[in-house]
Amino acid sequence: MRQPGRRERLDAARDRDGDTCLWCARPLAGAVAATTDHVVPKVKGGPSWLENEVAACRRCNGERGHRGAVDWLEECERRGWSPDAARLERVLTSLVAAIAERGGQRRARPHLDAQLRRLRKRLPAAA
Repeated sequence: MRQPGRRERLDAARDRDGDTCLWCARPLAGAVAATTDHVVPKVKGGPSWLENEVAACRRCNGERGHRGAVDWLEECERRGWSPDAARLERVLTSLVAAIAERGGQRRARPHLDAQLRRLRKRLPAAA
């Protein structure tokens, strides 16, 4: 079975989450190009699965780099943007379930668990 390509995963993420950047809430249209952002960065073992990807604007994706999702969420709030913490929690939870089902991702698991724990501690209502 063929894995979906980057464009297909981006389209699926936009269908799932809507047409706004997860981090700054800008509409992904016109001059604001949509990109695929890995919630668990690839350098930390994050897979290129839809469950690990969200639609983000090019600015946020580039500035985030390899920072953890919660660190970048907090930075976005400091900048006065409106990151979607509930959507981030849904994506992280979905990735945990996908890893449990498919297996593997040994490198990503500790990072993922730490990010989800920090997010839930920060937002008790999200747990």
